[in-house]
Amino acid sequence: MKKLLILSILILSSLAVFASDLIIESKTQTFSNKEKKIKLDGGVKVKIDNLTVESPRADVTVRRNNRLDTATFYDKPYAFEINANKKREVKANILQVSLINKVVRAEGDTQSIITEGNTPIVVINADEQEYDTKSNIMVATGSVGIKYKDIESFSDKAVIIADTKGGLKKIDLIGNARVKQEQNESEGHHFIYNPITEEMSVSGNTKTIAITEDGKKLTIHSDYQQYNKKQNSYIGNGHVKIWFDDYYAQGPKVSVFPDVNTGKLNEIYFVGRSKVVQEDKDIIADKIRMTLDPKDFEAEGNVRTVIHNVDTKQEEI
Repeated sequence: MKKLLILSILILSSLAVFASDLIIESKTQTFSNKEKKIKLDGGVKVKIDNLTVESPRADVTVRRNNRLDTATFYDKPYAFEINANKKREVKANILQVSLINKVVRAEGDTQSIITEGNTPIVVINADEQEYDTKSNIMVATGSVGIKYKDIESFSDKAVIIADTKGGLKKIDLIGNARVKQEQNESEGHHFIYNPITEEMSVSGNTKTIAITEDGKKLTIHSDYQQYNKKQNSYIGNGHVKIWFDDYYAQGPKVSVFPDVNTGKLNEIYFVGRSKVVQEDKDIIADKIRMTLDPKDFEAEGNVRTVIHNVDTKQEEI
């Protein structure tokens, strides 16, 4: 009876630090003064504001001032938060919830899902995930995989920023990052994606493979790249190299645009001292314009052409 009284006092004193109610439900609740922990068993359910966590068992650490600190949930717990018509779900082997800072930390085989209505918008898998319910920032680390609409990504780390209604504002992918969108693939060290403008930038040894309308590969290497999905255009800066069919081109900066009629990638513009190689010909110029269909190019500004392996032997009579 004394332990139950102490437990009730601890919970009531902790509620004073919250702007809203903290509700703890379970089949059994015991308090260990030695361990400074409340142990919860059977049908555990904790609710703070819009956040609800459920698990078979949990424990809550208690501070010296008799206020609850961190709740740890075991045996594959489940957490969810509902804002308007969006729902955020988190699954893991272990969940830790800071009752003071309202930060949720998931460890081991973690998965987060953001659903709009009945449709999953974002699915995030990682070794660990941490979500700050105040700032709406999630940090995922270790074998991070993200599925967002038609985009699939893989990286060592990801930082996802949401708005107050659960919609995505920004996705950062850091370390060994790869992004697949339809038939196109990109890789680099650091990706930044804006879901609102549908613009993506990538830096650090970047590589993009885009599939043209006839199924051929257009490969772009550079230090930095930017992609605009709405315009279906690419910009590359720094040590740019491009391969397409028997074309090879290089230069300091490139812009790749779609055909105005088909919407498929077709026009490539190099700015700065650049070079295009086709078979035995090297064409060097200040500006080069290439088209993929029909396969053609134009060069201007101090143009220099080098033809390799010219046969100078006279034809025998």
